[in-house]
Amino acid sequence: METRLDLRLSQKLIMTPQLQQAIKLLQLSRLELTQAVSQELLENPLLEEDVLIEEDIALSENAERERKDDYVEEKVEAKEDELLNGAEESSFMWDDYYEDDRNEDRNLGYFASSHEDMPSYEQMSSRPVDLTEHLLWQLRLSASDKKYEETGAMIIGNIDEDGYLRATDEELSGILKVSEADVKRVIKLIQGFDPMGVCARDLKECLLIQVEQLGLKGTLVEDIILYHLEDVEKRNYAKIAKRFNVSLDEIGKAINVIEKMEPKPGRAYSVSETHYITPDVFVVKSDGDYLIYLNDDGLPKLRISQFYRRLLGARNDIPNATLNYMEEKFRSALWFIKNIEHRNRTIYRVAESIVKFQREFFDKGIQHLKPFVLRDVAMDISMHESTVSRATTNKYMFTPQGIFELKYFFSSGIQKTDGNAMSSLSVHQMIKEMVNSENEKTPFSDQEITDKLKAKTIEIARRTIAKYRKELNIPSVSKRRRIF
Repeated sequence: METRLDLRLSQKLIMTPQLQQAIKLLQLSRLELTQAVSQELLENPLLEEDVLIEEDIALSENAERERKDDYVEEKVEAKEDELLNGAEESSFMWDDYYEDDRNEDRNLGYFASSHEDMPSYEQMSSRPVDLTEHLLWQLRLSASDKKYEETGAMIIGNIDEDGYLRATDEELSGILKVSEADVKRVIKLIQGFDPMGVCARDLKECLLIQVEQLGLKGTLVEDIILYHLEDVEKRNYAKIAKRFNVSLDEIGKAINVIEKMEPKPGRAYSVSETHYITPDVFVVKSDGDYLIYLNDDGLPKLRISQFYRRLLGARNDIPNATLNYMEEKFRSALWFIKNIEHRNRTIYRVAESIVKFQREFFDKGIQHLKPFVLRDVAMDISMHESTVSRATTNKYMFTPQGIFELKYFFSSGIQKTDGNAMSSLSVHQMIKEMVNSENEKTPFSDQEITDKLKAKTIEIARRTIAKYRKELNIPSVSKRRRIF
């Protein structure tokens, strides 16, 4: 083989660290972006939060306030001098007038200014009582001895937030070193606590506990729960009536009692926190047009530290190692600020394109949502589809119709007989409205929903309706039908 040197010219796409950072920041949610900015502020000493503008505003406001206070104080002092001079000329005895108020033995009924009389922090703060605390409080009132209380506390600790016991008698007996009979006895005690049905292993036992506490043992309600709970779920009431040789009216009365029972006893004591969505973009209608605002509330404004700028200017007095480190951090800070700005511009342009294409949605509602794909936005703003996908991931928009994820506006189209297309999400909404307005005794089947949509010039298959119905968590016609 012959060895030789060749000179070739080629093009390659290389992912630079700056480009990788830009892509990473673009797909971050608002919370993740806040964490990334805070982390960068900790790691890069040349990067700092720009708060000077706010400080200058505060200083100017304070100066204006002090000037006004000085003016008011001068007026007050002049007025006081005037009153004092008038008092000296008057024969009225002011000391006699205030003598009663200076009496130390007089109780005016006001709170003393001591910390002992102030309410404690525990009294001012409120916290809802969870299921475990509620059960332990009842246990302390009901347990006959220390051993029962310890056993009950361990059992209560194995009850989940829905109120169901998630441990077997054998497991509890082995942990507590007590007999299974004692465990069963304490479980029976806790099952009598409030809320009704607590400490059950499954739904059937939960309902049977409520049957016992409601005094319905030996009735048709108990028999249905024991032997036909699955038929109740399937609404197969004729089979139940045939089994017990009773009329459908009697079955209906028993079913009404069962439906009023609580399948999740611990639900009333749930202390789960509600997490609210913070929109990334606000769309507000003004003078017939829509204005787009990026939500920068809570996100710090970044800048290069003025102190390190001056140090870099005096580079002759800095060691080379320190200078190299500062220059590297300076470039990193610049790129981070530019990537944050690029992220904001990209999200704004994507939101602007969505508002332009989905104008009817913003004006009239969900049923006027148009078929829309990422390619439409990518072509409109001259960006790649992957960039648009990253810009719409975990981002939310506040609109006159509510708060929606940016991904919500992208959906496939369904052809209509008049030649136009309709968004699949609009069809979802129409199916939901049909089911909500149907007669519970004669609910619409999938084929009937299909026929109603075809009457509105929407061509759609029955199996597609069944698919959309499942996506909306709407049960089948047999489970929606009520005969009572």
